[in-house]
Amino acid sequence: MHLPHHRISNLAAFLVPALSLWLPSGYAYGTALLMVGAMLAVRDWWGRPVLPPEARWLVLAIALMALVWLHGGDWSKGASALNKPLRYLLMLPCLFYVLRFPPRRDWLLAGIAVGACMGGLRALYDTQMLGLERPWITEHDSSNAIQLGNLSGLLGLICWIPLMVYWPRWRWPMRLLLALCCLLGLLGSLLSQTRGGWLALALSGLALGWLLARRVSSGRALIGALLLALILAPLGWHQRQKIEERVQWAYDEVTEYQAAGQASTSVGQRLDHWQLAWHMGLAKPLLGWGEAGYATEKARRVALGQAHPAILAYGHTHNELLDQFVKRGLVGVGGLLVLYLVPLALFWPRRRVRPNTADPGELHENDTCLRLIGVSVPLSFMGFGLTQVFFAHYNGVVIYLDLVILVLGALQATQPRTLPPEGQ
Repeated sequence: MHLPHHRISNLAAFLVPALSLWLPSGYAYGTALLMVGAMLAVRDWWGRPVLPPEARWLVLAIALMALVWLHGGDWSKGASALNKPLRYLLMLPCLFYVLRFPPRRDWLLAGIAVGACMGGLRALYDTQMLGLERPWITEHDSSNAIQLGNLSGLLGLICWIPLMVYWPRWRWPMRLLLALCCLLGLLGSLLSQTRGGWLALALSGLALGWLLARRVSSGRALIGALLLALILAPLGWHQRQKIEERVQWAYDEVTEYQAAGQASTSVGQRLDHWQLAWHMGLAKPLLGWGEAGYATEKARRVALGQAHPAILAYGHTHNELLDQFVKRGLVGVGGLLVLYLVPLALFWPRRRVRPNTADPGELHENDTCLRLIGVSVPLSFMGFGLTQVFFAHYNGVVIYLDLVILVLGALQATQPRTLPPEGQ
């Protein structure tokens, strides 16, 4: 009897996105449920071939990234150096479990919609009720405003995908409900004031719009663009002063850095960090300095006046690729690119599906919806990584892998055969 395991998989697919922005470490509840299910069903997946075969590439990507984090770890910290590699390795049983007992698409979409809604409501509560300048921050830590603000925007953007794909099939109450979830998710990103996240989501939205036009129709893509404009216009108008201030600050800080090397500002220290990390990486391009060596060498170079002391307050470079390059060299860069590109290739829309059900249109729409959601995850995280080391934080690692695994599982549950090339 596999029915209980399918229920566990469905519930986890709902809980991971639904709780990720509302509760502290909210992503952990659904992840823990997947791990428990995987342990209980170990006989069902242990030693069996990974299906579909292309999912083996994802197994290799996750295992490779675990090895990358082992390389260059700060072993002076003892067993804690194993924390991040273990986060990757522990996701492998979850992957095998989800492929064996794939969740239903509806549970995953419901969890994403609730998560986007909760993201916007939490941001409103923190800023309007608690009076915080930015949501998800504490007195000693503001990184969550970036991490969770970006994730809120991602969930909001994902809500836009099924809204557009299923637009003709859904009635107005469902359309309005999902549009509201999209609005709230994007509002969470807006209130977090994460400028890098706004850019990443804009670029991802353009790519998704192009894929929607190719996969569904250019008319639907145009409707989607207009709908996003209608959603963003009132949000932008309401927050126009803060948006203008953040954009103007960024411009002023770049100008100050170029003119006088002012690196004590938010943008200035990022530019100083990137410049120093690049030069340090070139000194040890293959294997990098390691985490401990990076901290020591950075302090030495700052003492020599090669960078501003402001960067000593941060343990990472505010850029995912540069952080891997300086700490783990091209080995780290290669592992990170594999972790991005393998899911992107797995989810990239294929040729139109073969009509092997009573409703071929619905089959095509289901495949398109899940593939576009899958594509949005690595695309957005690549954009987030331009100004933030997302995978240095546990919520970045686990939510990325959770979403990739769950979308892949949901896709396999309805995976059709593709049409053969023309002429065959």
